Amino acid sequence: MRGLVRRAAGLVGVVLLAGCTQAPVEPGGQPSVQSQAQPSRLPVDLRVAAERSSGGVVVSGGLPAPYNYGPTVLQDGGQYRVWWCSQLPGIGPPGDDVLHAAAGSVDGPFADSGGAPAVPVFSGQPSGFDGMHTCDPSVIRVDDRYYLYYTGAAGDDHAHGNAIGVASSTDGRAWQREAGGAPIIEPSGEVHRENAYGAGQPSALYLDGWFYLMFTDTTAAGAGWNGAGQFVVRARDPEFRDQVQALTEQGFRPAGRGRSRSVVDAFSADWMWVPALDAFAIAHQTADGTSVTFWDRGFTAHPYPPVLIPGPWQEGPGLVRRPDGTAPVSTSDPCGVVPLDVLRATALLPAPTDIRHFGIDVTGADGCATPEQAADVLDGFAVPSPVRTVDVVHRGQRVRVERRSVAELLVTGVLDRRVSAVDGLPVVGTIATGAQALRAPNGDVALLDDKGRLWTVPPEVPGANGSAVTDVSEAEWDSHPRGGDLRR
Repeated sequence: MRGLVRRAAGLVGVVLLAGCTQAPVEPGGQPSVQSQAQPSRLPVDLRVAAERSSGGVVVSGGLPAPYNYGPTVLQDGGQYRVWWCSQLPGIGPPGDDVLHAAAGSVDGPFADSGGAPAVPVFSGQPSGFDGMHTCDPSVIRVDDRYYLYYTGAAGDDHAHGNAIGVASSTDGRAWQREAGGAPIIEPSGEVHRENAYGAGQPSALYLDGWFYLMFTDTTAAGAGWNGAGQFVVRARDPEFRDQVQALTEQGFRPAGRGRSRSVVDAFSADWMWVPALDAFAIAHQTADGTSVTFWDRGFTAHPYPPVLIPGPWQEGPGLVRRPDGTAPVSTSDPCGVVPLDVLRATALLPAPTDIRHFGIDVTGADGCATPEQAADVLDGFAVPSPVRTVDVVHRGQRVRVERRSVAELLVTGVLDRRVSAVDGLPVVGTIATGAQALRAPNGDVALLDDKGRLWTVPPEVPGANGSAVTDVSEAEWDSHPRGGDLRR
C-alpha cells in the first residue's frame, strides 16, 4: 500500500492489514539533491486553466471495502478503466487486493460490467513474496497485452520486505504472474533507515520500445532521510531482464544494485510521457494537492516549472493516461492544450478512501512544433490537406482521404486548420471516393489506396465512401500489400 503506516482491526468486519504501507507521505516534492537539473535553456511557463473536480466519490469497492486508494487509470477502448488497492471479505488471503471497475467518464460512476461497484482481479499468492498483500497497481497495455506492476508483501512483519512484481493479462481482469512469480525489483539495501518500507509503489509506462518503471526504495542511497525518493529503471521487456538500465547522475547506465539518483523527493508518485510537452510528467502529493514536476526526455533539465492540481488528498494520485502510459490528447486543441487529470483518495476513515477526480488543463507550449512532435500528438487525428482532401495522421505518416465524412469515421477528430509541421510527414497513399473495398473471411474490411495497399477500416466506412464490398478468399486478401489499420 502507498503512504502512512496504518493498522486497524474490525473495520466493517474486515481486518485491515496494511501490509504494503510503511512509506510516509510528506508534503515535500522537490527534486532531490542527486537529481537537481542543470537546464540548458530557461523553462517555459505553462498557464493553468479549466480547474475541475468531481462532485463526490467516483471509485469505491462498496460498503464491504474498508479503504480505497492508489488508483491507476487508463483511457482505454472508449472508456476509463481503473484498478486500485482495497480489500474485500472472502477474497484470497486476508490482505490487500487489487479491484477493477470502468466508466464512460472520468467522473464515473465506476462499476463492474455486472453492476457491482467493483470486482477483485488480483490477490496474494500463498508462499510467494506477495503471499498476503498485492497493492499499488500500475497498469499499461502494450500491443494486445496488459501488464500489472504492483507492490507485494508476504506478511505484516515485512521490514524491508516489500518488493515489486508483474503480471500480464489479455483483458485486464484475469491476470497471470510473470517472472515465475518472483519480484522484478527488490530493495537495494544500501541504507537502513527508520522507515523500513523497502521497494514498491511502482508506476510503469512504455516509450520508444522501452518499458519504464518509477518506484520507491526507502533503502536506496539516493533516498531522503525519511526514505522518500523516486527511482527509474527501464528495459526492453516487461519483466525487466533484457538490457536493464538505471537512471544515474550520468544518464541511463546498465543497472547494478545501487540506486543513487532520485527524480523527485516524494512517495507514492505516478507519471506519464506527454508528447505535446515533449516531457515526462511526475505527479506527487504536496501540501495543497498534486504537484506535477516535468523532466525532459534525458532527465537533464526541467523544461517547465511545476504545476498544481489543487484539492484535498490522503494518498498518492493516479494520472489518467492512455494505455501505454502516455498522456491523453485534447480533442479540441491537441497541439495547444494538455489535460492533466488524477484520481486520488481524499478521506481517512481511518484508512485512505473516498477516491475523487481532480484536474486542470495546461497551455503555453507548442505541442506540434516539429514533424516528430506533431506525429506523436496528432496520431489518430486528421487535418485539411493542401489539395482539398483530408490527411489522416497515422504512425508518423499521412494517408489522404478524399471525403471528409469518411475521415471523420477513422479519427478522433478533424482539425479545422492545417498544422504546418504535418507537412514534414510523408504522404504514403490516397483513398479515393469509391475505392475498391474487400472483406476477408474473418470479417475484416479494408479499402485499397491508389497503390493497391489494404487499409483496414471499420465496417461502416466503405458505405460512407461509396465503395462496394467484395468478399475475397484469404489467399487473395494476403496477396495485397498492407497499408495499415485505421480502426480506432
